Amino acid sequence: MSETSPAAAPVIRDATDHDFAAIQAIYAHHVLTGVASFEETPPCADELKKRRAAVLSHGLPYIVAEVDGKVAGYAYATLYRPRVAYRYTIEDSIYIDDACRGRGVGRALLAALIERCEQGPWRQMIAVIADGGRGGSLSLHRQAGFELVGTLKAVGFKHGRWLDSTVMQRALGAGSEVLPAAANTGGE
Repeated sequence: MSETSPAAAPVIRDATDHDFAAIQAIYAHHVLTGVASFEETPPCADELKKRRAAVLSHGLPYIVAEVDGKVAGYAYATLYRPRVAYRYTIEDSIYIDDACRGRGVGRALLAALIERCEQGPWRQMIAVIADGGRGGSLSLHRQAGFELVGTLKAVGFKHGRWLDSTVMQRALGAGSEVLPAAANTGGE
């Protein structure tokens, strides 16, 4: 690639154990300096690996984006809620290395996450975005077909201030247009 060429497109792949030093560093930055996570103490890499194992145990994706051979961000989907009636609804999470913001990493991760989740039995994806999406999450999700559902006022308190959570939603595949197949009973 020449020096005047645009930045390389992110390479999306499944996360491996070798990615967790980078994943932990990215997440720790968001925990300590931002509001994308309501955690206040960054978990260690081993704890994050356990969380990935829980994601994978439900057949859900946990992916990373590489830019120039370096992990530039990661994303995963989790069950929206544990009760059985929610089994077709999942929630997305996306974290980007601050040095890679504005390079299409979030867009590539979210598109890949949606595509992979549409291959499973899930029909709705929820995004819970803190602080009105000031970091670009609202726009990112809108561009990916999410619609604003509502805002939960002052439900978090971090960095000395109250935080809202904005809820967005998009259909996956056929969404609610058809009933799920009886064989697709999904999670718990």
